[in-house]
Amino acid sequence: MSKSLKRVIAALNDAGLDITPLEMGSETRTAQQAADAAGCMLDQIAKSVIFAGRNSGKAILFVTAGGNQVDADKATTAAGEPLGKADAALIRSQTGFAIGGVAPVGHLNPIRAFIDPRLLEFDLIYAAAGTPRHIFPIDPDRLVALTGGQVTDFTSSFK
Repeated sequence: MSKSLKRVIAALNDAGLDITPLEMGSETRTAQQAADAAGCMLDQIAKSVIFAGRNSGKAILFVTAGGNQVDADKATTAAGEPLGKADAALIRSQTGFAIGGVAPVGHLNPIRAFIDPRLLEFDLIYAAAGTPRHIFPIDPDRLVALTGGQVTDFTSSFK
């Protein structure tokens, strides 16, 4: 079992949640791959998108519904600082995850998080569990509580 997956399981267990990540038969690097593997709607996939705060130098997490994308202007307003692209090295060093398996929980360091309100429209959502083949089901309200995320509009739709 990978260190990343172990951290996600530990974070879920430490929060008192009895959730076991699911190993999918195919990769779940994209929201569409994850939705296909889970047999759910695209917007039930909680995508973890990391930006770099230009002033703070810190990774900032935006968890969005699978069919939405982060709107740079709205995200900058939410974060209260200009945002830039987070490179693989920053993501790995601050979260402990590789691109394609970034989970919303189990980070190496505390991280500011923002949650797409669209995710709260579902009873159950799925998020990456630290590897390109693992996801975990969770009630969206529990995900908000677990991440300490601020629910705010920072997206635009792909549609």
